[in-house]
Amino acid sequence: MMRPRRGQSKEQASPEDHRAAFRPRSIGPNNIIPTEDTVESRTVFGSLSDYDPGGVQVIDDDAKNYVFSNVFAVAKAASPFERICVAKNFEYVVEAMRSEGESRWFAADHDEFALCMDGEVRIDLMKCDNDAVAPGTDGAVALDEPPVGVRMGYVVLRRGHQALLPLGAAYRFTSSEPATVLIQTLDGALTLKRWETICQQN
Repeated sequence: MMRPRRGQSKEQASPEDHRAAFRPRSIGPNNIIPTEDTVESRTVFGSLSDYDPGGVQVIDDDAKNYVFSNVFAVAKAASPFERICVAKNFEYVVEAMRSEGESRWFAADHDEFALCMDGEVRIDLMKCDNDAVAPGTDGAVALDEPPVGVRMGYVVLRRGHQALLPLGAAYRFTSSEPATVLIQTLDGALTLKRWETICQQN
């Protein structure tokens, strides 16, 4: 069916109108398709040392209902390698963590994912000979001793890079400079909930 112009009925639309409606348009600066109503925008990336905390502009509501927080602000206020919950959906959580120096070894009885938001993070991986975590445990646990097993290697994450932290492997974070990491995992013993501290209150 042909798409009519504004103010034109379907019966008045011509084949040329139909072709024009689906003709590729040129892309302008910053990958914006120019239109009469386009407002140019640009993406600005934050970091631990330079971020806009943002916020919720409340008209007739309570800001607490939106559970708003800024991951860089959360990571900056936390101690290194604390895992602060910033999002939760049933048993699944996203934890914000500041990587600085070298962490303890961690492991989980399920896959996890680590996303680097800024800086650089090295993650060493070790395939454990035995169960480092009791079967059925949700979330990550910190190991009391270095894991025994086969060294799998390491990955280096920079802004926007993501790594799988697989079931059966222990892992350790190392950063020479502070970096922000988001971890997707299950709600567990190491998941810290500080909603009243990290969320906008008014």
